[in-house]
Amino acid sequence: MVVDDLVKHFRVPLGGTIKREWGLVRAVDGVSFTVRSGETLGLVGESGCGKSTTARLILRLIEATSGRVWFDGREVLDLGRRDLRRARRDMQIVFQDPYASLNPRMTVRDIVGEGLKVWGLDKHLDRTVGGLLDRVGLNPAFAKRYPHEFSGGQRQRIGIARALALQPKLIVCDEPVSALDVSVQAQILNLLKDLQDEFDLTLIFIAHDLSVVRHISDRVAVMYLGKIAEIGDRNTIYQRPEHPYTQALLSAVPVPDPVKEKVRTRIPLQGDVPSPIAPPSGCHFRTRCWKATEKCAEIEPPLLPGADANHFAACHYAAPPTEALI
Repeated sequence: MVVDDLVKHFRVPLGGTIKREWGLVRAVDGVSFTVRSGETLGLVGESGCGKSTTARLILRLIEATSGRVWFDGREVLDLGRRDLRRARRDMQIVFQDPYASLNPRMTVRDIVGEGLKVWGLDKHLDRTVGGLLDRVGLNPAFAKRYPHEFSGGQRQRIGIARALALQPKLIVCDEPVSALDVSVQAQILNLLKDLQDEFDLTLIFIAHDLSVVRHISDRVAVMYLGKIAEIGDRNTIYQRPEHPYTQALLSAVPVPDPVKEKVRTRIPLQGDVPSPIAPPSGCHFRTRCWKATEKCAEIEPPLLPGADANHFAACHYAAPPTEALI
């Protein structure tokens, strides 16, 4: 998959007593990245940075303002209704909230088998649904039950089984473990890795928990205020981050070693994330960055390769830290 200069602006009212004024929320503001077949790209950042909006744009659950998305030789954003319907067999999503993403009036059999019915693949529906439930670690007998009879982790497994039903090539996981207990998170992450190996899946894994992303991802993209701040291989991002924002995020990750936690240097960020309605000029991160200069306010830094040809950072003063951050 190739995402090129993807943009989504939402028109919102700003108020006004006589004449209503309107503004634009720049939720996604020129995002570009590539996801190789069979790999997992982790998409991380603070809440509100545009991660989930990017996921929905890729699948055309919402329409983009501009940009291009190529998947499996097709330009997704230009597809007509019939061609998009066919393309969506190969693109599925696992939603963040396992309590809201399943229809409470449908049985598990109907939820997992809905796509199979739509495409006329329900000749052996009970056997197929039972096999999917077994593969995600649930008893096939649960097919007759309703979502309210399951825990959060079990519901998320049902959502994964639904996503696998049509044998897709790409699955977008939109914070699939953020609403789950830590022990359940580990089970779901290990399940996703096993399924990826078994079915040769390509995953886009969205999260704000950097420890989770490190466990499952091959490459990592860090977003800030609608833009990609840094992208590269997992080990490079975690061991030699070059963007100041990435360094600040990693310095805040708890370390399960009291000695290391006591001596390592934290990088506190000053102020709040600027409004996406009126982002700062130049570099969006400059208002919270300790390296910012006049150049950062005047010129927006492009995403350029660093010391590693596969590692890109959008910073005029990109440089690896002098000590380990985690």
